[in-house]
Amino acid sequence: MNIQSAINKELFIPHNERMLVAVEVERRKRKRLSFLPTASKGRYTTFICLSVTNTKPHQLHITKVKQFDGSPSFTRRSQWTVEQLRQVNGINPNKDSPEFDLVFDNTVDQWVASSAAEKCIFVQILYHACQTHWEGTTGVKAGKVGRKGRGPHTAQDTVGPSQPTSSQRSRALQTRRKSYVPPRQTEFINCQSKLTGDAGVLNLAIYRCKAFLNRMKNMMVPNRTRSQGRGKAAPGQRLSGNTVANVVQRMNVALGERGDRLTRAEDKTVELMHKAQQFADNAHKVRQETDLQLMVIRDRDDTDRTNKQSGDGGRGSGGRVGHPITKGLVVQIPLCPNHVLLCLWA
Repeated sequence: MNIQSAINKELFIPHNERMLVAVEVERRKRKRLSFLPTASKGRYTTFICLSVTNTKPHQLHITKVKQFDGSPSFTRRSQWTVEQLRQVNGINPNKDSPEFDLVFDNTVDQWVASSAAEKCIFVQILYHACQTHWEGTTGVKAGKVGRKGRGPHTAQDTVGPSQPTSSQRSRALQTRRKSYVPPRQTEFINCQSKLTGDAGVLNLAIYRCKAFLNRMKNMMVPNRTRSQGRGKAAPGQRLSGNTVANVVQRMNVALGERGDRLTRAEDKTVELMHKAQQFADNAHKVRQETDLQLMVIRDRDDTDRTNKQSGDGGRGSGGRVGHPITKGLVVQIPLCPNHVLLCLWA
């Protein structure tokens, strides 16, 4: 069961009415906030419905219906008769647009429909319903006046001087017709000619196809989101505020986790840079110490070689026979606090 059938079954059938069309709308301009605090009932969806009574004489009603999020029921808010509807403004007469205005005796509502096709369907059905209503209303009143003016003649009507003549009856009939003021009909302005023209059936079928495709498109988004585990919206309905909030919250959590990982990676990179710099400094120090020790070893070898060559047969006043030359040197190179490099030179 679609939304229009549900609204008709819950609100209009129990009141002996039949809904002709309903359109989902949002306010184009928000009303001014009152200074008095009001109890907030959360988010809701608004529908503008057109209905007709089943009893004669038929009456056209325009009703504003709301459905609050999380509630399967519909609430009737405001209702006007077609006599109170002064003007229907289609906003743009050159192309399909979702905006339209309804001007009543005591208020002006500026709406935006869920799609341009939905708005065109509503305006077209409203126009033809108003035309049928005004024609029927005018015909009934004219018929009553005509019957009163041309009542059935009897034999007693022609007798007696008190009976009015035909000229008097015609003048009385004209007086009654002049005194009768027909009700002011609804004015449709800035509406496309195809909405108020004769080819209404074909255009209505085209707009219904467009509206059906638009609803199917809106149904695919909640279904795809639900299949991915991100939403629980029912088919034919928009994502609720809680579902959108959950999606946004999950995205924020995912972004936070990614930021934490990037921060840890950046800290690790800085730590590795410090270790690399420390290793480079230690290697430079080892290189300097090694060069110094090699210079000392070369100087000692040169000194021993010079003393050996200047000795007399290997013996001198202050020398020893066969003075050994240093065969090797062990150097400890500190790489880090826990590791030491041992270098052996022969």
